[in-house]
Amino acid sequence: MVDRVIAACDGAAKGNPGPAAWAYVVADSAGTPQRWRAGALGHSTNNVGELTALERLLEATEPGVPLEVRLDSTYTRDAVTKWLAGWKRNGWKTAAGKPVANRELIQRIDALLEGRDVTFVYVPAHQVNGDPLNAIADKAASDAARTQEDAGGTAAELPVPEPARNSAARGGRASSSSSSSSSAAKKASPGGSRTLSARYAGTCPCSRPYAKGDKITKVGSSWGHPECAGAYS
Repeated sequence: MVDRVIAACDGAAKGNPGPAAWAYVVADSAGTPQRWRAGALGHSTNNVGELTALERLLEATEPGVPLEVRLDSTYTRDAVTKWLAGWKRNGWKTAAGKPVANRELIQRIDALLEGRDVTFVYVPAHQVNGDPLNAIADKAASDAARTQEDAGGTAAELPVPEPARNSAARGGRASSSSSSSSSAAKKASPGGSRTLSARYAGTCPCSRPYAKGDKITKVGSSWGHPECAGAYS
């Protein structure tokens, strides 16, 4: 019996859009890291980084071996597990009749998934005692985005993730525009920071998206999920 392969992939964009990169780490069936790679993408978005990371991971793993993919991007997960079939039926149009974003990347991923046994597992990012493979991929992608240099290696050369900060949960999900956010409804979160309702969908600095109407709070110099506030303070 062939053991499954466990892997994690992640993308990053400094500014979103901004200097971007992708990364993956491949482990054995016990979750022990074996190898990793990261690549620069120039000026791009978090979503492109996330999708490219999955594409490169699928290209770099044996199609006949079951694969478990850990990722912190609900956009990437949902694109290939929930929305893909409908997009194909609709001629690569969304339910609103608009062209699907990042279509070429998603089509390449779809082709790479054909006939494969792949399981997607969502793991929250930047958590104390969080998923170690996700933390490695996150660090590799962040470093490659910052330096715009490709990198990779074996288990002996793994990027060392920065420890996540253990903070109390704070309310909020970020608006894509501070001016839009300031005019939304505001209230105090349990942790004491001000929260508001996002008027537009956007992306938290952790790279996960938030929806219109979600609660947001200040995350570093931007806006994002309540649970991410401490990690970027």
